[in-house]
Amino acid sequence: METAAIILAAGAGTRMKSKKPKVVHEVLGRPLVRWVVEAAKGAGADRVVTVVGHQRDQVIPLVEEDTTVVVQQAQRGTADAVLAAKEALADFEGAVMVLSGDSPLIRPETIAEMAALREEHNAAVIVLTMELENPFGYGRIVRDGAGEVARIVEQKDATPEEAAITECNSGFYCFDARDLFSALEQVDSNNAQGEFYLTDVLAIARAAGRPVLAYKTSEPAQCLGVNSRGQLAEATAVMQRRINDAHMAAGVTMWSPETTFIGPEVTIAQDVELLPSVILMGSTSIGEDSVIGPNTRLTDTVVGCGCTVDETVAVEAQIDDGATCGPRAYLRPAAHLCENAKAGTHVEIKKSTVGKGSKVPHLSYIGDTTIGEGVNIGAGSITCNYDGVNKHATVIEDGAFVGSDTMMVAPVTIGAGALVGAGSTITKDVAPGALALARAKQQQMEGWVAAHPIQKKK
Repeated sequence: METAAIILAAGAGTRMKSKKPKVVHEVLGRPLVRWVVEAAKGAGADRVVTVVGHQRDQVIPLVEEDTTVVVQQAQRGTADAVLAAKEALADFEGAVMVLSGDSPLIRPETIAEMAALREEHNAAVIVLTMELENPFGYGRIVRDGAGEVARIVEQKDATPEEAAITECNSGFYCFDARDLFSALEQVDSNNAQGEFYLTDVLAIARAAGRPVLAYKTSEPAQCLGVNSRGQLAEATAVMQRRINDAHMAAGVTMWSPETTFIGPEVTIAQDVELLPSVILMGSTSIGEDSVIGPNTRLTDTVVGCGCTVDETVAVEAQIDDGATCGPRAYLRPAAHLCENAKAGTHVEIKKSTVGKGSKVPHLSYIGDTTIGEGVNIGAGSITCNYDGVNKHATVIEDGAFVGSDTMMVAPVTIGAGALVGAGSTITKDVAPGALALARAKQQQMEGWVAAHPIQKKK
């Protein structure tokens, strides 16, 4: 049977103290609502409908590519939000999952199990429940004498006896589509909040003689809703542990899992070693036997096998097999270290290729440059790529040696096997195999210090 998912992403989230809607805030680089979309798809949902409302201009770009977006014009409660999706699912007759867009920890396996349970029992609804030591703020699950779900009572509508119940509503449901939209037409706003509660559908379904069942999770954390910065931090910590545990189980060594943060799209091969304070985000991938860290942040960066990346920030860079980087290096977009190349201490590289076995060991900036194989760049050297208006390219051919403190003013080419003396400012092409010197002649005046005593300040 087909399964659809309705993701409620219309909440304002004023407790976040933010200009952004809460579902736009991120856990490990992925917006909250995207975590829920991916969970729905991972559970096998054939269709996904996202209901947006407050500040929807910031939410729609996150979901419009792979979900159907509908608008809840006025925020009048969860039942009204789900009803907004009725037209989008007008021809749908399967199971409909209703998911909270601010609950990023829900597991695809849980969603799939709820759908299977609903189909097995031909139930009108399966509600995901959880046991909480402190249930304040959550809707309570009220069961009948037979132990079945009778209704859900919201915190503000609960009697003292009902408020003492510790089994709580998670806000996740699996409905029969026909039962759902039929019951929604009967929901009213006769409650303390004056809103249309989706939870009222359960009582309506029971009154119609349809089964209403609970699926109690043993992991309440996956139902955590993010309504504050503190809860955002809690969700991040839970997801961090999940992701790190999965990588360690697959053969990745982490010295300090609690200081290691890995995004959901990162891939890491077996026998990679992650030292403390490592952040891997975006589509970053790490090859076998590489050592990353400490104090390293890689975003959308490809690292090959057997690399050492120490105290490095890299964004949209490529580090090939056996290359080394850092400590305290910065690889900007389109930086490419070829096989066994090196970018050393306090080196910044932008939109440049460092050829096989070539080295930029320390205190240098390389921008818009193509460096061949077996090149050595001396300390403090710069390819001067910007004239104030346009960027220009530098080419340093195979086997060249560039002395320390050299300025190469682009556009310029250093020929194969050429040698550039330290302290030079190169403004013209250097022929292959040539020695280039471009510095002022040293002068020496004997006895000058004695004739011009320097008065020391007291």
